[in-house]
Amino acid sequence: MNLVVGVADCRISKDPGDMLITYALGSCIAVVIHDRIAGVGGLLHFMLPESSSEALQSGKSPYMFADTGISLLFRQAYRAGAEKNRLQVRIAGGAQMMDSMDSFEVGKRNSLATRKILWKAGVMVHGEDVGGRFARTVSLEVGSGRVRLRSLDLSVDRELV
Repeated sequence: MNLVVGVADCRISKDPGDMLITYALGSCIAVVIHDRIAGVGGLLHFMLPESSSEALQSGKSPYMFADTGISLLFRQAYRAGAEKNRLQVRIAGGAQMMDSMDSFEVGKRNSLATRKILWKAGVMVHGEDVGGRFARTVSLEVGSGRVRLRSLDLSVDRELV
């Protein structure tokens, strides 16, 4: 079953028939995790590198932000039986989409925040496709752990290893 992960959303699955998929990653980042032994997969689609107390108090999703979303993704995967030392982690997105002058650099800031958070947690990134100026679609087959990456301009359609 295809389970769509929207913007500022996260899904965890243990069903080997599930495919977690997120569309149109621009400056956003997808963090994809998979534990082959436990059969647990997860996908987070976040928008911004850092939350603020005002944003969280106003009811915005913690999945909107790298600093809160990534930790929730991992905690949910651990509750489902995943173990940190077995996780395969892949990241994609972080494109520079909206601002040709690069004044905000949201994609770059998202990518750097992701790496910093994972590094501090002692988590290795096993594959990535970040940067550039094109949107991506990312999917995870929970049963196999296979991660597919497609660009919206269809110049890329490959497995993210």
